[in-house]
Amino acid sequence: MVRWQQGPPHGKGTLYLRPLLFGSGSVLAIGPAPETTFVVYASPIGTFYEVKCMNLYIEKRVFRPSPGGTGGINSITNYGPVFEAVKQAKAEGFDDLLFLDAATGKGFYMQYFHIEGTILPGITRKSMMDIARDFGYQVQERLIPVEDVLDADEVFCTGTAMIVTPVGSITYHDKRVEYKTGQESVSHKLRTKLTGIQTGLTGDKKEWTVLID
Repeated sequence: MVRWQQGPPHGKGTLYLRPLLFGSGSVLAIGPAPETTFVVYASPIGTFYEVKCMNLYIEKRVFRPSPGGTGGINSITNYGPVFEAVKQAKAEGFDDLLFLDAATGKGFYMQYFHIEGTILPGITRKSMMDIARDFGYQVQERLIPVEDVLDADEVFCTGTAMIVTPVGSITYHDKRVEYKTGQESVSHKLRTKLTGIQTGLTGDKKEWTVLID
């Protein structure tokens, strides 16, 4: 069933598409579902994440998926185990968490621009790497120790809803480190370029956008 209504005004939101696959077979036993249902939600949404600086906390007790797990797919198994930790962090004034490597407890699980089946290979992430290269930045996909992140000049997060959101600070143990933000930051340049392509305000030389009548 499809129902189309007027979406948000230009620049005020987007039409958000979310695919969902769930087991719907009539069984309570542990094992693969004998039947699955695939649904695509289409909903107009406003700006999900306002452009503000995120204040993050490095979680040391709870871990996201380890290599060989389900971290490379958008599965509820990646989110459910950390809900309580995220809730507690927000109660303490943080916006979200960064998780350490599940195997060692030392480096980041959420490695900057690095994939080994533990982080989603998202299209926004890929787009940011392509745009960064166009701007002349050297992009590396590698493991990054906590010490390197705390010593960085700038940190930002990418995602479908947040697009590119700068990180204002990261707290690890009792140490709080602040990072460069604002209109002169790399994250601002990347966000401006990508949203310009998405909204048609900037030329799309990469042919990422498709005009739908």
